[in-house]
Amino acid sequence: MNFYSTNNPEHQVSLKEAVIKGLAPDQGLYMPVAIPMLSPSIIDNLHKMSFQEIGYEVLGALFEDQLEPDQIKTLVDHTLVFDAPLVALEEGVYSLELFHGPTLAFKDFGARFCSKLMSILMEDESQQVKVLVATSGDTGSAVANGFYKVPGVEVIILYPKGKVSDLQEKQFTTLGENITALEIDGVFDDCQKLVKEAFLDEELNSKLILTSANSINVARWIPQCLYYFYAYSKLEKTGKKLAISVPSGNFGNLGAGILAERMGLPIDTFIASTNVNRVVPAFLEGGRFESQASIPTISNSMDVGNPSNFYRLLALYDNDESLFREKVKGFYFDDHHTRDAMITVYHQSKYIMDPHGAVGYLGLRNFRKQFPDEYVGIFLETAHPGKFRETVEHALNLTIELPERLAAFLDGEKQALPMENDFEAFKSYLLK
Repeated sequence: MNFYSTNNPEHQVSLKEAVIKGLAPDQGLYMPVAIPMLSPSIIDNLHKMSFQEIGYEVLGALFEDQLEPDQIKTLVDHTLVFDAPLVALEEGVYSLELFHGPTLAFKDFGARFCSKLMSILMEDESQQVKVLVATSGDTGSAVANGFYKVPGVEVIILYPKGKVSDLQEKQFTTLGENITALEIDGVFDDCQKLVKEAFLDEELNSKLILTSANSINVARWIPQCLYYFYAYSKLEKTGKKLAISVPSGNFGNLGAGILAERMGLPIDTFIASTNVNRVVPAFLEGGRFESQASIPTISNSMDVGNPSNFYRLLALYDNDESLFREKVKGFYFDDHHTRDAMITVYHQSKYIMDPHGAVGYLGLRNFRKQFPDEYVGIFLETAHPGKFRETVEHALNLTIELPERLAAFLDGEKQALPMENDFEAFKSYLLK
């Protein structure tokens, strides 16, 4: 299977080039030329399979002509080493907990897959690869820990000064070794713009091997579809339609769910749940897609005003905006509603949601109100509440005990290089 650019379907490359380049030369995102359909018998028997067995089937269908079976097995076995429990919260509502990996965030799945796939694809290369990553929080920690000490790879993480939680920051600024953090005087969109400019700079690309581990990279994006199949395999069959609510910032996670649906997973409706950075919900309500300056919120990993993966979502629906709006519903919520949801759910069930999961829960709740008894729903709980301890403790008036592997990061010493929001400064750093 080759991969095409969302800006030019005629531009097609191999899996290796799509992964190592990250972004197409025309700034498009790479997409699979064809999306394979899994057979109905596989879908019907998902409930009999382990997480790993599901991974072999799904990734085998996607990459069978680019990777050997033993390579696919290696990728799956390296990636799926922790669970993604489906927790019943209330009648017809489930939380898919994606925070049981090394950095306690959903991005651990994609980061582990991406690092292993890059090492497989680059094992015959002599030049070091520089992985450029813009992060609004969890991507940085997941990628830093996924690539930590991987031979032949240097990771450079750009993050907005003062706009990630202390714990998130510690997870990618305390490692050292092959991980460097650049503290940018700006917002996430500025960091993302610097990374994109680097990929388009002729001088940089003539002297360096640059790639990305953001969700713009197919190696980060595609493996996230696996936990949608796994969640479906754990659902009790009720005959009701399935809606999945995805708390969304850069929209890679939602795109992975749509990929799963396009491969045959019977998901009737997706819900794009955002905070007040509402550019995609506004589009889904009939407006134009227009980027905006990002607005800080308590769900800071979703503070994205120009989500890169929007055009990947469109491509998944063959650029049919009407079909996109039919299959995906959008909701957005401010910090007040997010806190209220955290409080309400805790009082009702003693379940602790982080602010991003709370946004996902709200989107699902609002959608199901429109269709009483028609849908069973899943919302994605994307990060452990301890990663946003101050916000959660303040809202719920309780003390969260951090998991040991999270608490250990707090003892590390921050190592970050301050940098202005200036491409020439960033370029000079890369070339030094």
